[in-house]
Amino acid sequence: MNKEFDIQAYMTKGVERVVADSIKATLKNPKESAFMLGFAASSKAASKKRADFKAAGEHIPPFLIASITSKCNLHCEGCYSRCNHATVDTEPVMQLSGEEWDKIFNEASDIGVSFILLAGGEPLLRRDVIEAAAAHKDILFPIFTNGTYINEKYYNLFDRSRNLIPIISIEGGREITDARREQGIYDRLINSMNEFKKRGLIFGASVTVTTENIREVFSQDFIGGLSDRGCKAVIFVEFVPVTEEGKDLAPGDTEREYLADEIKHLRGENPEMVFVSFPGDEKSSGGCIAAGRGFFHINSHGGAEPCPFSPYSDINIRDHSLREAVNSDLFAVLRSSDILMDEHDGGCVLYEKREQVEAILAKQRG
Repeated sequence: MNKEFDIQAYMTKGVERVVADSIKATLKNPKESAFMLGFAASSKAASKKRADFKAAGEHIPPFLIASITSKCNLHCEGCYSRCNHATVDTEPVMQLSGEEWDKIFNEASDIGVSFILLAGGEPLLRRDVIEAAAAHKDILFPIFTNGTYINEKYYNLFDRSRNLIPIISIEGGREITDARREQGIYDRLINSMNEFKKRGLIFGASVTVTTENIREVFSQDFIGGLSDRGCKAVIFVEFVPVTEEGKDLAPGDTEREYLADEIKHLRGENPEMVFVSFPGDEKSSGGCIAAGRGFFHINSHGGAEPCPFSPYSDINIRDHSLREAVNSDLFAVLRSSDILMDEHDGGCVLYEKREQVEAILAKQRG
């Protein structure tokens, strides 16, 4: 009989590996290494908190994704956030304030959350939230940004607050990046990367992997170029089709196998960098880790959702604590059912099984 998969141990080891790799990657930068060594101690303390909760019968995930704004200046092809109307062109209404996000960050620290991924929309539009995050030195905040709002004030903030790690979205080379994002974006991103290197600031890259760019983004030219500019982490996000027209862009089993093999190769060949795949090989990790198994998502209006690709919520952080949100009825049902373990075609099981998630919510509402 197979041993039951321990998602807590899996995610804890993942956090420890990322921190350990980051320390090795920054040994030549005393300021960055000092922060990473301090964060390693904070990460162990957070892991102990989560273990204590688990011993008491309560699961706390080490990761949180926070979409801090619904506003973005770009219209990237196939953007899931725009397709599910989480990102819009109108001025944001009734979004969480900087003070409310700061309260969430405090609660996250109290219950042992180690990583909070800041997303949007375009998160750098919310400088108030970014500055609130900077004060929480025991939490690492990767900031998923399109890179167009990085300026002198942000360079200075990133220098002062090493727990803020900009993760710049890029699709490969100039042609494919500009085709999906906007003409001239690639050159702006490269200029920003060069400036980060000049200033000795750590940054990462986020790559949306499709059937069109999968060979390019794993090429030595692309990865080597990022490494030469000082990039310390690359997060590969599998494209999730949100329209029928986009299905042919979604990686299938063959592409996902190639992706997993290439990441294993990259980790061996490029020890100065950290490589992460999302959602990664769900089969080997015991199924989807959303809905609080490994992480969950808070949208810009405070709704606690299983993940950004599954925009369904039965609880709002304005009315409940972060700890209560982790234990919401919706999350509890998803974690106890077989949905997160189901076979599926695309990169996100909850997106593909959205009708089942909607049925669970409808049943809860009576």
